[in-house]
Amino acid sequence: MKWLTPGGLVAACAVGAGVTWGLRWPGLALLAAFFLTGSILTQLAERRGPSRNARQVLANGGVALVAALLGSWAGAAGAIAAAAADTWATEIGAYSPFPPRLITSGRRVTRGTSGGITALGTLGAVAGAALIAGLTAVLAPRGKAPGFVMVAAAGVAGMLADSVLGATLQGKYECPACDARFERGSSVCHEPVRLARGWRWVDNDGVNLAATLVGAAAAMLGSHGPPP
Repeated sequence: MKWLTPGGLVAACAVGAGVTWGLRWPGLALLAAFFLTGSILTQLAERRGPSRNARQVLANGGVALVAALLGSWAGAAGAIAAAAADTWATEIGAYSPFPPRLITSGRRVTRGTSGGITALGTLGAVAGAALIAGLTAVLAPRGKAPGFVMVAAAGVAGMLADSVLGATLQGKYECPACDARFERGSSVCHEPVRLARGWRWVDNDGVNLAATLVGAAAAMLGSHGPPP
């Protein structure tokens, strides 16, 4: 199984080292739990090992890295919970007997469409976020551990943000000749694809980064509680 490209391996080592420096070994264990479970689920769903590149690694782990370097358990846990929720939703949702529906309109879309969700995938997201929340409650130092419900909710919030951004702002492309749809601007069908909707500079990695940022922000806000 080849889970990382050479560049992805370098990026993963950098993220792991930074998280370990900021949150010690418990933080690294949290990050490892996300990476291992996500990679295994992708392996099972796609029947092949995913090869994540450096950009994909940073999109999923960059926010957690920054939060860890700042010493924020809540921020790191929220970001990792969001990444886990999104990954689990995608891979477990692939087994849904029903087609996904676009989160913004409810219309049926083809499997793999950004912004499409299923009931099974949503349950998977809750499970993934709960796993990270549970590990955080066990591993984080006493007095620094954010609440289980808060981290789990932050993870699910990040996953939902990912779906909304995927349905609205992420760039979608089509072939001028046959109208086939693509999510990468570098694709070529009968001829180079053209932007159909969304923003050209917002791709799946950008959406993943934003989702982890939402997860981190939600967990940090929740950890401080409402203002007096």
